[in-house]
Amino acid sequence: MAVGVAIKSDGKQYAGKITWFVLLSCMIAASGGIIFGYDVGVSGVYRKMKEDKEISNYCKFDSQLLTSFTSSLYIAGLISSFFAALVTRDYGRKPSIIIGGVAYMVGAALGGAASNIYVLIIGRILLGVGLGFTNQSVPLYLSEMAPSKYRGAFNVAFQICVSIGYNSATLINYGTVKIKGGWGWRISLAMAGVPAAILAFGALFVPETPSSLIQINDDHNKARKALQKIRGTNDVQDELDDLIEASYASKAIKHPFRNLMQRKYRPQLVMSVLIPFFQQITGINVISFYAPILFLTIGSGESASLLSATVTGVVGSTFTLITVVLVDKLGRRPLFHFGGVQMFVSQMLIGGIMAVKLGDHEAMEKGYALAVLILICVYISGFGLSWGPLGWVVTSEIFPLEIRSAAQSIVVAVNLSMTFIIAQVFLAMLCHLKSGIFFFFGAWVLLMSVFVYFLLPETKGIPIEKMDQIWGEHFFWKRFVSHEDSKLEAA
Repeated sequence: MAVGVAIKSDGKQYAGKITWFVLLSCMIAASGGIIFGYDVGVSGVYRKMKEDKEISNYCKFDSQLLTSFTSSLYIAGLISSFFAALVTRDYGRKPSIIIGGVAYMVGAALGGAASNIYVLIIGRILLGVGLGFTNQSVPLYLSEMAPSKYRGAFNVAFQICVSIGYNSATLINYGTVKIKGGWGWRISLAMAGVPAAILAFGALFVPETPSSLIQINDDHNKARKALQKIRGTNDVQDELDDLIEASYASKAIKHPFRNLMQRKYRPQLVMSVLIPFFQQITGINVISFYAPILFLTIGSGESASLLSATVTGVVGSTFTLITVVLVDKLGRRPLFHFGGVQMFVSQMLIGGIMAVKLGDHEAMEKGYALAVLILICVYISGFGLSWGPLGWVVTSEIFPLEIRSAAQSIVVAVNLSMTFIIAQVFLAMLCHLKSGIFFFFGAWVLLMSVFVYFLLPETKGIPIEKMDQIWGEHFFWKRFVSHEDSKLEAA
């Protein structure tokens, strides 16, 4: 059977270039990823082990209190992402980014200054609201502002900022854990307000996207001027015409969530659920949330475990930067394939080494512990090439304007739901499955790699407003979106 995944672009490219104006605007917007990465990193701060020597190495951290604190804000983020969809659709991408930045900034301040558990919980809720709004609006902003030829690279900037946030949090944890008196956690929580302030105040000076200007105000002249400034050319009529056409289609949709359930949007609905689901079930949160715990489990000391977590964070950032160069040259699918192989093989080897060399009560030999660290770096490099950045890139570019905000809110909701679930159950899974947890996540990596090979078409170089054609030409999805309809929409 021929696998119809090699979708050809119609060759249409809009005029324009990468201007300093659009570059700076997208850099400010992408900084929203820093607060997401920071929260993941700061939640991985060292937790005290249970002292009972009879408890298995894999069970010394199985504390519901710890996991509840780690994962509580993601429920608030999940709920707020649906409100963010309404704000993003009806008022623009920019207001949604500002709301997210301000909420996160206030939440960080309350967390750092909390005098009791109730204030701390309120702070966590506001942090969740901030994540819900920024994760919903920032990827859309980047996709709509970026030139189609370089859209992948611009969107990878979001994941780069996630990595920056994670690395910053890990380094801060490394320093604050040494503070006597046990109040270093306040610094770790409060410092999250710094990137949030940069995002909130910086967003005041960035422009609204042309798509949003047309969709909200129907101001074609204002959108034209914005496009000319963003693209650095006066020749923007083709792109403007496509934006206007997409806007008319969008305004005909009164209930985007309800319309997303229509048969013709089935490919987008499936991707909005499965891509963020797969992104989180890769096992990355095993590393991101609990890297220090994993290294303590295999026998590293407290400082060594935090340092090892920092090393893995730097590796992830490096390969995410490499993705910026490759994503618009090689395409999305090849990077998914390369990264999937790396993650699958490394997880199988890590599970094998831990099964053989790490028992319930003895420490792992230093040589094998180093091998596990190297394999974790291989795994993270694969994630940095593939599911890390591309999970956000693909979902932010495949939705037509009429369902874009609604679909992106589902992406965020699924992402945060899975982050919450993994954070809740991981320590119990580690205790019960032991080294088998890596085989569990490895099996999912294999499944999602097969999914990408057969069901995800290539989106490289296709203008965002012409993306519908990829489904009408795909061997499987064309049964939901007729080829004739696809050609009419692309005409």
